[in-house]
Amino acid sequence: MKNFFLVAFVVFSAIGFNAQTKNQIKFTAKIANRNSDTLVIRGANNFTQVIPINKKEIFAATFEAPKGFYMFTDGKESSNLYLKPNSEVNLTMDAKQFDETIVYKGKGVDESNFLAQHALKDEKFQNEAFSKETAEFAALLEAKKKSDIESVDKGNYDPEFKTALKNSFEQFNQYAAQSYESVSKANKLKGKPSPGFDYENFKGGKTKLSDLKGKYVYIDLWATWCGPCRTEIPFLQKIEEKYHGKNIEFVSVSIDKEKDHEKWKKFVADKNLGGVQLFADKDWESAFVTSYGVTGIPRFILIDPNGNILESDASRPSSPELQTQLDTLLK
Repeated sequence: MKNFFLVAFVVFSAIGFNAQTKNQIKFTAKIANRNSDTLVIRGANNFTQVIPINKKEIFAATFEAPKGFYMFTDGKESSNLYLKPNSEVNLTMDAKQFDETIVYKGKGVDESNFLAQHALKDEKFQNEAFSKETAEFAALLEAKKKSDIESVDKGNYDPEFKTALKNSFEQFNQYAAQSYESVSKANKLKGKPSPGFDYENFKGGKTKLSDLKGKYVYIDLWATWCGPCRTEIPFLQKIEEKYHGKNIEFVSVSIDKEKDHEKWKKFVADKNLGGVQLFADKDWESAFVTSYGVTGIPRFILIDPNGNILESDASRPSSPELQTQLDTLLK
């Protein structure tokens, strides 16, 4: 998912499901422009269901799963669904328009369709409301919460689903408000000199941001424990390869805790990570990290050759927008 306001994710993380009661689920998916030949459905209590594509180019499986919230992924993007007893779920979508084209048909799919549409609603809110002034943002957020509750109440949904979603809306508001503050802080940094750092380099010694002056600098704030961070690594490696020899440095700053220092070194070596690999001095509390108001990772930052901030919350390596921007800057 492109948006980070996925209510189902909040619910999924918060309540899980009843692992004692398992129900048979029939699942099929027809995906145009697929990113992978395998789908994976994950849930609480380490639930994992791998679904390979068959000869008819359909993802199909019958499995047992407790009622509750789940996430499916094609290895590149993900979305959420809700499985009920004896559901027969038929998913269709186009992976090139991942979120916009998800449609569930079959038995027991109303909740999953609600989640798919609600994710789009959340993304639209993120794109529109975050550009507003503080008072207007607060009003829009409160109006959204009221609308969300009304939309759940009027639907013929599973009672446990309704309860979980309503509980999540308050968490959504809190998280949105915090994220708004973070984004506002980040936006105010554009065009200003970037805060500096002086961090341990995997190859030895230390590296300062000022050492890279004269080049564009694309910074990846990440950690070995961060799943979305690891997902971006193959895309970052391709970006590094494409712009090798150009006037740009790719810098990855790990905010792993000190106790995981050796884990970081092993990860960098085992994955043969390129670019400049650095280890922050105080993980989340490192001055460089807090100066950018970072509340979640991965976080990407783009700095110009003069050391000024071009993008305090830059596009991810997996986003086509990043290559478009770099092509313009480095032509």
